[in-house]
Amino acid sequence: MRTPLSWLAGRYSLGARSVRLAALGSVVASIAIIVTGGIVRVTGSGLGCTDWPMCTGETLAPTAEMGAHGAIEFGNRLLTGALCAVVGWVIITARLQEKPMPAVLRGGWAQFWIVVLNAVVGGVTVWMRLSPYIVAAHFLAATLLLTAAVYTWHAAYAGADGAADGAGDVGGVGGVGGASDENSKGGEVGRPGAPSPLAPRSAARIRSLSASLVAVTAVLVVVGTLATGSGPHAGDSSDVPRMPFNWTAVTVVHGVLAVAVLVLAGVLLSALPRDGFGAARRKAAAFLAVLLGQGVVGLVQSLTALPSLVVMLHLLGSALVWTGVLQVHFTVKRASFGHSGPPDGAPLPRARGAATHA
Repeated sequence: MRTPLSWLAGRYSLGARSVRLAALGSVVASIAIIVTGGIVRVTGSGLGCTDWPMCTGETLAPTAEMGAHGAIEFGNRLLTGALCAVVGWVIITARLQEKPMPAVLRGGWAQFWIVVLNAVVGGVTVWMRLSPYIVAAHFLAATLLLTAAVYTWHAAYAGADGAADGAGDVGGVGGVGGASDENSKGGEVGRPGAPSPLAPRSAARIRSLSASLVAVTAVLVVVGTLATGSGPHAGDSSDVPRMPFNWTAVTVVHGVLAVAVLVLAGVLLSALPRDGFGAARRKAAAFLAVLLGQGVVGLVQSLTALPSLVVMLHLLGSALVWTGVLQVHFTVKRASFGHSGPPDGAPLPRARGAATHA
């Protein structure tokens, strides 16, 4: 069946740079929705709009009597509309590529449905009068959206390998580089000047370390929601029930997990070969730097009675940490598969140009 997008694709085409920029925009928008949600929470504006999807039972937008809290909450809702537009542009640019990018298209549609999910969870949050468990679910839904956005961003670069505008360079969290890397310098693996293939066991170990890093970071993020749910900054200026956990104990567990992530990231960086894994090493190093900065902010907020501004910086840091660990994982996985040695004496695989692009 012919759709409007297929009709457009038959008449217009866009360069690979357009889909890369659109995918990067969706990452930025996903981080912004997390940060603005945090602003709602620390300013006590969670019930600035007392209903959903309407702001009140009678009006779509807040009234002047609702003050700043209503404006802040409604502004966060409006940002969801902007996010929908960005995700829509990702889908359109992916569909209008001369070289098909099915992974980017899948990622774009995944973001669309997660935006819908996040909006519904946001509505339930209001209906449940800011239950800390639903608030935590709302944050995790936003993090799921960021996951899909980072995957799409990575796929936009990987899918554009060999495209005519391969020189486009869009920087970002985690050390996303331009259109060339050590992997593109050798043509075929095994030829002089090409990256040396990894033994299957070494490649599997690297992939295992990378997957473990993502898993422990995910647990770190989840425990962070428990620390938030059992601490102050409930999201509303009135008394909101908190999670029945000891905030100090949860914070200690959160800190121990952060140290575990730091150690795993250092082990992964030391395990990555220099030959052919330049992009992966740069992203792992950038991730370590972001993680250390996030740790400093977390320590400061714990020792200074959780000032709102520092809490906001820590929330932004959590989004950057998650973005960074996904970039490390996707790049390591792609590079390790591209440079693992052939099993059972099979012919050496060809190395695709710029195999470690984000």
